[in-house]
Amino acid sequence: QILGFKFQYYQQLDVNSPVPSGLFRIAALLVKSGLIDLDNLYAHLLPNDDEAFEHFGSFVSRKIDEATKIGKINLAATGKDLMDEEKQEITIDLYTALEMENDIIDERAPEIEKNQKLGLLLGFLSVHDWDHAQLLFERLAQLNPVEHVEICDALFRIVEKTISSAYSTYCQTHHKITRNMDTHMMDASSVSSPSYLVDLPKEFFQMLVACGPYLHRDTQLFQKVCRVLKVYHASSKESARTAGVMSPESQVEEALGSCLLPSLQLIPANPAVDMEIWGVLSLLPYEVRYRLYGEWEKDTEQNPIVLAARQTAKLDTRRLLKRLAKENLKQLGRMVAKLAHANPMTVLRTIVQQQVEAYRDMINPVVDAFKYLTQLEYDILQYIVIERLAQGGREKVKDDGLNLSDWLQCLASFWGHLCKKHLSMELKCLFQYIVNQLKKGLGTELVVLEELIQQMANVQYTENMTDEQVDAMAGSETLRLQSSLFGSTRNYKVLNKSTNKLRDSLLPKDEPKLAIPLLLLIAQHRSKIIINADATYIKMVSEQFDRCHGILLQYAEFLSSAVAPSTYVQLIPPLEDLVYKYHIEPDVAFLIYRPVMRLFKSANGGEACWPLDDNEEGESVSYDEMILHGDSSQKSIMWSDLLNTIRTILPAKAWNGLSPELYATFWGLTLYDLNFPKDRYDAEIKKLHENLKQLEDNSDNSSIAISRRKKDKERIQDLLDKLNNESDKHQQHVISVLQRLTREKDKWLSSSPDALKINMEFLQRCIYPRCVLSMQDAVYCATFVQMMHSLGTPFFNTVNHIDVFICKTLQPMICCCTEYEAGRLGRFLHETLKMAYHWKVHWKWSGRITKVLNQCMESKEYMEIRNALIVLTKITSIFPVMRKSGINIEKRVAKLKGDEREDLKVLATGVAAAL
Repeated sequence: QILGFKFQYYQQLDVNSPVPSGLFRIAALLVKSGLIDLDNLYAHLLPNDDEAFEHFGSFVSRKIDEATKIGKINLAATGKDLMDEEKQEITIDLYTALEMENDIIDERAPEIEKNQKLGLLLGFLSVHDWDHAQLLFERLAQLNPVEHVEICDALFRIVEKTISSAYSTYCQTHHKITRNMDTHMMDASSVSSPSYLVDLPKEFFQMLVACGPYLHRDTQLFQKVCRVLKVYHASSKESARTAGVMSPESQVEEALGSCLLPSLQLIPANPAVDMEIWGVLSLLPYEVRYRLYGEWEKDTEQNPIVLAARQTAKLDTRRLLKRLAKENLKQLGRMVAKLAHANPMTVLRTIVQQQVEAYRDMINPVVDAFKYLTQLEYDILQYIVIERLAQGGREKVKDDGLNLSDWLQCLASFWGHLCKKHLSMELKCLFQYIVNQLKKGLGTELVVLEELIQQMANVQYTENMTDEQVDAMAGSETLRLQSSLFGSTRNYKVLNKSTNKLRDSLLPKDEPKLAIPLLLLIAQHRSKIIINADATYIKMVSEQFDRCHGILLQYAEFLSSAVAPSTYVQLIPPLEDLVYKYHIEPDVAFLIYRPVMRLFKSANGGEACWPLDDNEEGESVSYDEMILHGDSSQKSIMWSDLLNTIRTILPAKAWNGLSPELYATFWGLTLYDLNFPKDRYDAEIKKLHENLKQLEDNSDNSSIAISRRKKDKERIQDLLDKLNNESDKHQQHVISVLQRLTREKDKWLSSSPDALKINMEFLQRCIYPRCVLSMQDAVYCATFVQMMHSLGTPFFNTVNHIDVFICKTLQPMICCCTEYEAGRLGRFLHETLKMAYHWKVHWKWSGRITKVLNQCMESKEYMEIRNALIVLTKITSIFPVMRKSGINIEKRVAKLKGDEREDLKVLATGVAAAL
């Protein structure tokens, strides 16, 4: 009571002197020692809590209103005002929030003298009595006591004292490790896994919660806290923790969420601080990091200086983005980075929402500007991209139900370009999101995967290929790349790095490997699209299916080329599991399993892999003698086991005409095995020789030009050597494969009096499913039929096969195709007709094709008309050959040129011109 009366004395109106700090200190010591109860003393102190809270609440509201007005557009501004603003020099403001903070501190300065409860809190801090100080921090939370400089400094001193022992241990060990690395070149990973233990009391984490965003006032202490948290997290894994106590991971998360991240946005452009806080965040799994980012951003901010920092950052970002162009990229890119160092969430979200998603032509300048970002900012950027993808309330497909929304296409393109240029991006979280979406039956976001593979690995699937490009698809990898539009200008060195990064993100050493689950889910989603279709028109379902199928082809090609065959074998499930466990259709299952089939070898010790011929004597080789050796965890598989699995895939009646040997051979081979495109190899080699000659004729003799010419010559010469070697190897490969097939052809088809039945089964089980898979497969199917004919395969009637295809199955096939499948079917028909014309037996088939196409074009079904026009587009170079057929088709096409449906009109106009 005596102490209470003493405090009440200073509350009298006629006493002008403030309460002496010594009185608060004595009171704090007495409470700390237990001689006085805090609640009894607290009752004597003024002002009343409710009054103080109400007064401070109105003060904060006023400051929040001021902060909210930052960046608001003045609707009364004249055109001249706006023009003057545009002409102003480009600057950024990193200190508005701190200036507001100084104003608030000045306005609140008298409060520390008048509010005895704040004085007592300061007393507790000065005598290092954290337990009672924390009680007052909680009671006075609505007054934001840490905003007062005196209280904040006192709190920092206690924090400094609390971590001093742990920090000195960190420094000694860190310097020792650094010295050892310098002298003995130790592995740098030893730095992040210390052999010492650092423990931090729970009070330390309570202090950080009390600090809140005000740790920004002492960046040295901020960095010390980050370093101590980093070693505490690492050492906590090595020591046993008491049950029931808050886990170290949770404590570190709380420190980040309540103090470090909020403080970061008030530190003006300090990348060193970014790196220190990333040192702590990087120890946490991405799920925890993203939760922290979400809480940090979505916290309903009642602190005016934090709100001012966000508003200023948003305003400056918008101002910079207006001026961002290729010419000022370096200067403005650095300014963007400076803003992002302090307020990464606000700045990066503004850029993604207002520029990247809205303007496709801004993607490249923004990606270039982002080269100055830190790893923390890249991580936050990925969180923002995933959050934008997952955000509800906006459509991912346009109103026409066919095309993806512009914002989604822009976001996917941006992410592909960014990850290609900045290889430090962590991609596994994005892949996990896509996997989760596919599990829900949602595949729209696969466009992001498509862009990543296209940009980072340069694997691109396209339907619109020239005849030369289609021929080159039968060649080696170098020929395929040189012939493609996107292969001739690639930077091999950069591309190898980005390809490896993409592969390693899908197949990390210690994390869940998502490469194969993603492949299987895409394959399953492709099948579900038709079954679960909720689209209004078949055209929409067709578009979805084609898009998913294209990504499946692209992803499968990437995996088979980026992953070593021995690794691929270990990753891919057995064929039986693909079909029965994962319910993948046989044609897609073989697309996935085909690289595995090509690793079967002769059990007798031969080195040649199937389908190469490894029997020099020319004797028949038993299928039982081929084996696939797995690693230590996998048992070896005999080729006969594979044939037994294949036998179960189709109904028993299918094997009355076909054999498992033919089925396995057909689905296991590729165009590379059957066709040697000599003309394409020669054309590319000739082109490279011409490029060399142009370089030699160049008269520029400056040192830079000479150096560049030397590099270009080396690159071209390297390509020439590769193409020449691959050409010879490919030629020998085709000869060897044909030798094997010559010996095996007798087992392919069993004797059957009904040749029609054999051809129907062959078309239904082999040709049709594969000819609509891709353009290369369409050509492959025609080549395989030609090969069966030229080898004289017993019981295979080629003319009957073509007759059944054109006269009995062509029309239903056209009706059942998607848009892209119709193009592939047209390509197969084109190759088949070339073969038939060579034999001069085409009159009947020409008439039948004319009849089928005319019937489809006269149909009321949109898809039939469209598919007929697409098929016609693919065969116009060789069909029709009879005048009567040509006139009939021209009439139907001319009629469609006036169709009210715009896409049919455009297609018909193109066909008419080609005819």
